Amino acid sequence: MAVPNNVFGIHIMDEKDLSEAAALVNSSAGDWGYVTLVIRESERDHDRFQQVFDQMRRLHLVPIVRIASKPNGDMWEIPNDAEINNWIAFLNSLNWVIQNRYVIIANEPNHATEWGGSLDPEAYATYLNKFAQKLHEASPDFFVLPAGFDASAKKSDATMDETVFLKRMLIAVPNLFDNLDGWVSHSYPNPAFAGKETDTGRGTIETFDWELSYLMSLGVNKDLPVFITETGWSNQKIDSEKISLMYSYAFENVWNDKRIVAVTPFILNYPQAPFTEFSWKKSDGSFYPYYSGIQKFPKIAGKPAQIVSGQILGAIGQPLIISGSDFAGAILARNTGQSIWNTRDIMVSADAKDVLIKSYSFPNVEPTRLGLIIFKAAVPETGGIYTRSIFLSDKSGKRVTNSFPIEGLITKIDKMQINSFFVKIASYFQKGL
Repeated sequence: MAVPNNVFGIHIMDEKDLSEAAALVNSSAGDWGYVTLVIRESERDHDRFQQVFDQMRRLHLVPIVRIASKPNGDMWEIPNDAEINNWIAFLNSLNWVIQNRYVIIANEPNHATEWGGSLDPEAYATYLNKFAQKLHEASPDFFVLPAGFDASAKKSDATMDETVFLKRMLIAVPNLFDNLDGWVSHSYPNPAFAGKETDTGRGTIETFDWELSYLMSLGVNKDLPVFITETGWSNQKIDSEKISLMYSYAFENVWNDKRIVAVTPFILNYPQAPFTEFSWKKSDGSFYPYYSGIQKFPKIAGKPAQIVSGQILGAIGQPLIISGSDFAGAILARNTGQSIWNTRDIMVSADAKDVLIKSYSFPNVEPTRLGLIIFKAAVPETGGIYTRSIFLSDKSGKRVTNSFPIEGLITKIDKMQINSFFVKIASYFQKGL
């Protein structure tokens, strides 16, 4: 089911930049923008990245995770098939921010430096296909994406033309795209990252369209949602004020294509070599004008699907209730889903129409955490012992937890009699002490 989507995003190198990323992509009425981040093989630390995901959840940022092997000098090692299961165990151990788990396998393999010094489309296709199959077996929520390619790379000892690379990939694994869920594009404005925003075709900010057309010519007829995870102009070749206008043009006239899910320019904060010319942040801590320019650009509030679930561990209701009056109760529940529970989205409900939940309150409850929910309800005027079940639901009324019984006695004794009864009980205990 299609949901409102905020295509604005940014590529980061460090989780310390998440707050500034959120201030960029969720500005001007925007919400739930995207962030592309890289996880290296040596960084598979559950606690660290669960904290990263938890922070992204609070900031309403959707993660696009690109997995990487190990750096070796000025190149990246060829990924080891034996590590696939370790990757899946790590990725599957995390409580993801939204239901779709966007995972990119490797980076620009048509560069020899990205694949252990070799150009091997057959090996990459085989690795990608195997990894994608295993991710889907682990969870249907994994949204598997291929590496982005350098569309401007020429034939050389160090690089391979993207068309040749893709053709050889599909010859090696003809059904490859059966196991992929979308397309990643590095739609850079070339040559020299200084091309015009109005240029079209290969090697421009419209590279994604050329790539999809080429894939169709190879027999790939699948509708592929597009993720532009790298793009951007060189701030050393083009005036930064002009870059701001170029980005505005791109988002308004090119990247408004309905096939595009996210655009995450490279890179938010990397003012030193080798990415100085791409950084949105300067070495003095200030930002280039295109940061504020995109902040001001109108956006929409995305509403990505999240798993909403929980478990009620215990609940109590007021044991003695005057018929026709309100009673209080408490629920202890664990959030087992992905969303942060709040009183706008989570409600206390009863399975009987004669119990009216009048109010409830609780602090925000994050995934895996326990929450104490206090509620007030009204019961019918008839007396006797009552047994009712309560549960939590979302704002549409759909149950998100199990039901839990509460019991009590509905009495026609008036308040004065009850107060007198409790005064006598208190006095009795005081004498006993």
